[in-house]
Amino acid sequence: MAHYVEIHPIDPQPRLIEKAIDHVRAGEVIAFPTDSGYAIGCSLGNKEGLERIQAIRHVGDKHHFTMLCHNFAQLGKFVIVDNSDFRLVKSLTPGPYTFILKATKEVPRMTLNPKKNTVGVRLPDHKIVQALLAELGEPILSSSLILPGESDPMTEGWEVNDRLGSVLDVVIDGPCGEEGPTSVINLVKRKISRVGAGDVSGITL
Repeated sequence: MAHYVEIHPIDPQPRLIEKAIDHVRAGEVIAFPTDSGYAIGCSLGNKEGLERIQAIRHVGDKHHFTMLCHNFAQLGKFVIVDNSDFRLVKSLTPGPYTFILKATKEVPRMTLNPKKNTVGVRLPDHKIVQALLAELGEPILSSSLILPGESDPMTEGWEVNDRLGSVLDVVIDGPCGEEGPTSVINLVKRKISRVGAGDVSGITL
Protein backbone atom coordinates (compact mmCIF):
# COMPACT_ATOMS: atom_id res chain seq x y z
CA MET A 1 0.00 0.00 0.00
CA ALA A 2 1.01 3.59 -0.62
CA HIS A 3 2.43 5.81 2.10
CA TYR A 4 -0.36 8.31 2.87
CA VAL A 5 1.07 11.70 3.83
CA GLU A 6 -0.85 14.76 5.02
CA ILE A 7 1.08 17.93 4.24
CA HIS A 8 0.10 21.41 5.39
CA PRO A 9 -1.31 23.35 2.40
CA ILE A 10 0.06 26.76 3.41
CA ASP A 11 3.29 25.89 5.20
CA PRO A 12 4.43 22.46 3.92
CA GLN A 13 6.55 20.64 6.50
CA PRO A 14 10.12 20.32 5.15
CA ARG A 15 10.59 16.88 6.75
CA LEU A 16 7.53 15.46 4.97
CA ILE A 17 8.46 17.12 1.67
CA GLU A 18 11.95 15.63 1.88
CA LYS A 19 10.58 12.15 2.58
CA ALA A 20 8.19 12.36 -0.39
CA ILE A 21 11.02 13.43 -2.69
CA ASP A 22 13.21 10.59 -1.38
CA HIS A 23 10.59 8.26 -2.90
CA VAL A 24 10.74 10.15 -6.22
CA ARG A 25 14.53 9.93 -6.28
CA ALA A 26 14.26 6.19 -5.55
CA GLY A 27 12.30 5.71 -8.78
CA GLU A 28 8.84 5.52 -7.24
CA VAL A 29 5.50 6.98 -8.34
CA ILE A 30 3.58 9.54 -6.29
CA ALA A 31 0.16 11.20 -6.43
CA PHE A 32 -0.16 14.80 -5.26
CA PRO A 33 -2.58 17.74 -5.32
CA THR A 34 -2.13 20.62 -7.78
CA ASP A 35 -4.03 23.76 -8.74
CA SER A 36 -5.99 21.69 -11.30
CA GLY A 37 -6.81 18.44 -9.52
CA TYR A 38 -4.57 15.55 -8.56
CA ALA A 39 -1.56 14.55 -10.63
CA ILE A 40 0.57 11.44 -10.74
CA GLY A 41 4.29 11.72 -11.28
CA CYS A 42 7.84 10.40 -11.18
CA SER A 43 11.37 11.64 -11.83
CA LEU A 44 12.62 12.62 -15.28
CA GLY A 45 14.15 9.72 -17.17
CA ASN A 46 12.32 7.14 -15.02
CA LYS A 47 11.21 4.69 -17.72
CA GLU A 48 9.64 2.23 -15.28
CA GLY A 49 7.79 5.03 -13.52
CA LEU A 50 6.49 6.38 -16.83
CA GLU A 51 5.25 2.92 -17.80
CA ARG A 52 3.54 2.50 -14.42
CA ILE A 53 1.73 5.81 -14.91
CA GLN A 54 0.65 4.73 -18.40
CA ALA A 55 -0.73 1.49 -16.94
CA ILE A 56 -2.60 3.27 -14.11
CA ARG A 57 -4.11 5.78 -16.54
CA HIS A 58 -4.72 3.15 -19.25
CA VAL A 59 -2.99 5.32 -21.87
CA GLY A 60 -0.54 4.28 -24.58
CA ASP A 61 2.98 5.40 -25.37
CA LYS A 62 1.65 8.36 -27.39
CA HIS A 63 0.19 9.95 -24.26
CA HIS A 64 1.58 13.44 -23.60
CA PHE A 65 3.25 13.83 -20.25
CA THR A 66 3.90 17.23 -18.66
CA MET A 67 7.00 18.51 -16.92
CA LEU A 68 6.12 20.41 -13.75
CA CYS A 69 8.72 23.13 -13.24
CA HIS A 70 9.61 25.08 -10.12
CA ASN A 71 10.19 28.42 -11.82
CA PHE A 72 10.65 30.11 -15.16
CA ALA A 73 14.43 29.76 -15.08
CA GLN A 74 14.08 25.98 -14.76
CA LEU A 75 11.44 25.85 -17.48
CA GLY A 76 13.78 27.72 -19.83
CA LYS A 77 16.38 24.97 -19.48
CA PHE A 78 14.06 22.38 -21.00
CA VAL A 79 12.06 24.23 -23.68
CA ILE A 80 12.71 26.85 -26.37
CA VAL A 81 10.73 30.04 -25.75
CA ASP A 82 10.90 33.04 -28.09
CA ASN A 83 10.24 36.59 -26.91
CA SER A 84 6.51 36.76 -27.70
CA ASP A 85 5.85 33.37 -26.14
CA PHE A 86 7.95 34.37 -23.14
CA ARG A 87 5.61 37.28 -22.47
CA LEU A 88 2.52 35.08 -22.79
CA VAL A 89 3.83 32.31 -20.54
CA LYS A 90 5.07 34.84 -18.00
CA SER A 91 1.66 36.53 -17.89
CA LEU A 92 -0.20 33.27 -17.23
CA THR A 93 2.10 31.61 -14.72
CA PRO A 94 2.06 30.23 -12.17
CA GLY A 95 -1.37 28.81 -12.89
CA PRO A 96 -3.42 25.96 -14.38
CA TYR A 97 -1.94 26.07 -17.89
CA THR A 98 0.12 23.55 -19.86
CA PHE A 99 2.27 24.89 -22.70
CA ILE A 100 3.43 22.74 -25.61
CA LEU A 101 6.86 23.89 -26.76
CA LYS A 102 9.91 22.63 -28.61
CA ALA A 103 12.17 20.74 -26.25
CA THR A 104 15.88 21.24 -25.67
CA LYS A 105 18.37 18.39 -25.51
CA GLU A 106 17.98 18.35 -21.72
CA VAL A 107 14.64 16.54 -22.05
CA PRO A 108 14.83 12.71 -22.03
CA ARG A 109 13.75 11.39 -25.43
CA MET A 110 11.12 9.08 -23.97
CA THR A 111 9.34 12.19 -22.65
CA LEU A 112 9.04 13.86 -26.07
CA ASN A 113 6.41 13.73 -28.74
CA PRO A 114 8.47 11.46 -31.05
CA LYS A 115 7.51 13.19 -34.31
CA LYS A 116 7.66 16.82 -33.25
CA ASN A 117 10.24 16.88 -30.42
CA THR A 118 7.77 18.83 -28.29
CA VAL A 119 6.94 18.56 -24.61
CA GLY A 120 4.32 19.94 -22.26
CA VAL A 121 5.51 22.17 -19.42
CA ARG A 122 3.77 24.03 -16.65
CA LEU A 123 4.37 26.14 -13.55
CA PRO A 124 1.75 25.14 -10.96
CA ASP A 125 0.32 27.65 -8.49
CA HIS A 126 0.30 25.32 -5.49
CA LYS A 127 2.47 25.52 -2.37
CA ILE A 128 2.84 21.75 -1.86
CA VAL A 129 3.90 21.18 -5.48
CA GLN A 130 6.29 24.11 -5.37
CA ALA A 131 7.85 22.73 -2.19
CA LEU A 132 8.26 19.30 -3.82
CA LEU A 133 9.88 20.82 -6.90
CA ALA A 134 12.21 23.01 -4.85
CA GLU A 135 13.39 19.99 -2.87
CA LEU A 136 13.86 17.82 -5.97
CA GLY A 137 15.78 20.48 -7.89
CA GLU A 138 14.43 19.38 -11.27
CA PRO A 139 11.03 18.96 -12.95
CA ILE A 140 8.62 16.18 -12.06
CA LEU A 141 7.29 14.18 -15.01
CA SER A 142 3.54 14.15 -14.51
CA SER A 143 0.10 13.39 -15.85
CA SER A 144 -3.30 14.54 -14.60
CA LEU A 145 -4.78 11.78 -12.44
CA ILE A 146 -7.81 11.08 -14.62
CA LEU A 147 -9.08 7.52 -14.31
CA PRO A 148 -10.25 5.50 -17.34
CA GLY A 149 -13.76 6.50 -18.38
CA GLU A 150 -13.64 9.80 -16.49
CA SER A 151 -13.03 13.30 -17.85
CA ASP A 152 -11.80 15.26 -14.82
CA PRO A 153 -8.87 14.71 -12.46
CA MET A 154 -9.45 13.25 -9.02
CA THR A 155 -9.65 15.91 -6.28
CA GLU A 156 -9.60 14.08 -2.92
CA GLY A 157 -6.50 12.46 -1.44
CA TRP A 158 -8.46 9.88 0.57
CA GLU A 159 -10.23 8.73 -2.61
CA VAL A 160 -6.94 8.48 -4.51
CA ASN A 161 -5.59 6.35 -1.68
CA ASP A 162 -8.70 4.15 -1.51
CA ARG A 163 -8.84 3.51 -5.25
CA LEU A 164 -5.15 3.51 -6.20
CA GLY A 165 -3.19 2.95 -3.00
CA SER A 166 -2.25 -0.55 -4.07
CA VAL A 167 -0.48 0.65 -7.24
CA LEU A 168 1.11 3.89 -5.96
CA ASP A 169 4.08 4.39 -3.65
CA VAL A 170 3.03 7.70 -2.06
CA VAL A 171 -0.26 9.62 -1.89
CA ILE A 172 0.02 13.19 -0.62
CA ASP A 173 -3.17 14.57 0.88
CA GLY A 174 -3.95 18.23 0.42
CA PRO A 175 -6.42 20.67 -1.15
CA CYS A 176 -6.37 21.19 -4.90
CA GLY A 177 -8.11 23.14 -7.60
CA GLU A 178 -11.36 21.53 -8.69
CA GLU A 179 -12.05 23.37 -11.96
CA GLY A 180 -10.87 20.47 -14.12
CA PRO A 181 -7.62 19.77 -15.96
CA THR A 182 -5.27 22.51 -17.15
CA SER A 183 -5.91 24.55 -20.25
CA VAL A 184 -3.44 23.42 -22.93
CA ILE A 185 -1.84 26.07 -25.15
CA ASN A 186 0.15 24.67 -28.06
CA LEU A 187 2.74 27.31 -28.89
CA VAL A 188 4.14 25.23 -31.75
CA LYS A 189 0.85 24.81 -33.62
CA ARG A 190 -0.36 28.22 -32.38
CA LYS A 191 -3.66 26.96 -31.03
CA ILE A 192 -5.50 26.29 -27.79
CA SER A 193 -5.68 22.49 -27.64
CA ARG A 194 -7.87 22.23 -24.55
CA VAL A 195 -9.97 24.69 -22.57
CA GLY A 196 -9.71 23.78 -18.91
CA ALA A 197 -9.17 25.42 -15.55
CA GLY A 198 -7.12 28.32 -16.91
CA ASP A 199 -8.96 31.28 -18.45
CA VAL A 200 -8.13 31.47 -22.17
CA SER A 201 -10.35 34.39 -23.10
CA GLY A 202 -8.35 37.16 -24.68
CA ILE A 203 -5.37 34.96 -25.60
CA THR A 204 -4.16 35.64 -29.13
CA LEU A 205 -1.76 33.17 -30.76
